[in-house]
Amino acid sequence: MNTYKNILLGSFAVLALNSCQQEQLTPNRGKVKFETISVSNKLAGRVDKIFVEEGQKVKKGDTLATINIPEVQAKMLQADGAILSAQGQFNMALNGASIEQLNQIDGQLNAGKAQLNFAQESFTRLEAMYKDSLITQQQFDEVRMKLDMAKAQVAALAAKRDEVKKGAREEQIEQAKGQLDRAKGAREEVATASLEQFLIAPADMSVETISLDEGELLTPGFTLFNGYKTNSIYFRFTIPESRIYDFEVGQELSLVNPYTEEEVVGKIAAIKQLAKYADITSTAPLYELSESIYELKVVPTSNVQGQKFYINATFLIK
Repeated sequence: MNTYKNILLGSFAVLALNSCQQEQLTPNRGKVKFETISVSNKLAGRVDKIFVEEGQKVKKGDTLATINIPEVQAKMLQADGAILSAQGQFNMALNGASIEQLNQIDGQLNAGKAQLNFAQESFTRLEAMYKDSLITQQQFDEVRMKLDMAKAQVAALAAKRDEVKKGAREEQIEQAKGQLDRAKGAREEVATASLEQFLIAPADMSVETISLDEGELLTPGFTLFNGYKTNSIYFRFTIPESRIYDFEVGQELSLVNPYTEEEVVGKIAAIKQLAKYADITSTAPLYELSESIYELKVVPTSNVQGQKFYINATFLIK
């Protein structure tokens, strides 16, 4: 019998407690929110150094971490080499050949002339022998062909020397300039990629989570830092369909922290419908399941400097 009484008394106590809690609940209960921000990298690399800790506040432009990307250094060396080569070709096209290049062509031309003289002498000697029928037609044709080839080689070298001394044609200069511009453009791309070695804070933010440790591999697009924009506070309230008509965009609201009793004046910035499976901000299901649910985004209009706000902390509409 006593056991039965104890069960009844316990049940009544639970019901009384629940009743008190329901009386304290408000349908205009919401949460503190901040605009989220994430920092990732476009290129793969290994985390070299992390300069911040979780919970730390940083300013826009602060270096959060450095990433070791070996490919960037290799491509930079290649780009510098391509620029040097293209610059040399452009200078030669613009200014003509150097003394060393002219001397080299002159040496080739002199060697060609020596071969031509030898071929001419051989042809003259064998021509007389051919007339005396001392050599065959084929032997004579071979020596004549060598003479013609020597003449063509000397003529080609002489033309090359004249062209080099005159300088390159306009289209050759433009082509060389185009190659130089492409080489410089490629280096600019590498220089831009080299900036990916530094992960920079895109805004004033509070670092909430750091996903990797130093030495770990960072893949392209993987978020290394998650956090909140420092000055992006707003309040999120979920309102059932039966009460949404009490609110409108631009309406001013008075909000209060139920624990510190600090007040904030805010303005409704947006109203949007939530899906049935969406996150419900209210701390209790104070709506009918058949009702549509709406979200109020309220931004503060009063000075909130000096007040403490924590993500997902509770605020009430007065």
